Amino acid sequence: MDQAGIIRDLLSWLEGHLDQPLSLDNVAAKAGYSKWHLQRMFKDVTGHAIGAYIRARRLSKSAVALRLTARPILDIALQYRFDSQQTFTRAFKKQFSLTPALYRRSPDWSSFGMRPPLRLGEFTLPKHEFITLPPHSAAWRDPELYL
Repeated sequence: MDQAGIIRDLLSWLEGHLDQPLSLDNVAAKAGYSKWHLQRMFKDVTGHAIGAYIRARRLSKSAVALRLTARPILDIALQYRFDSQQTFTRAFKKQFSLTPALYRRSPDWSSFGMRPPLRLGEFTLPKHEFITLPPHSAAWRDPELYL
């Protein structure tokens, strides 16, 4: 399997395990690579650091939970593996520019800060085709027309 295929499978696995403990050690063990090699491969394929991606996805899922449920903020923070409400609030505000409480109470639901799951290989560019354009002749225009 190529690197993109390995990372595609890993992304799918990560998405289903965001509410479980995910250390770099157990993610690397799941992928079957060293931590160093997995981080490099993930960054090469996705353009994101694996830890930052996991944190952004957890915060995005917690943002949805804040808007759609009345569960206490601490419960949501703990579900998505944050050590405390303070740690969660600091990370949430950094990503969404609002505290979790203000985000929950805001009248509109902005997608600003949301990190959707990466989907590798689902979107392909159209096949390119080279064409030759006919020679272009410039038409002379009298500059006095524009005065």
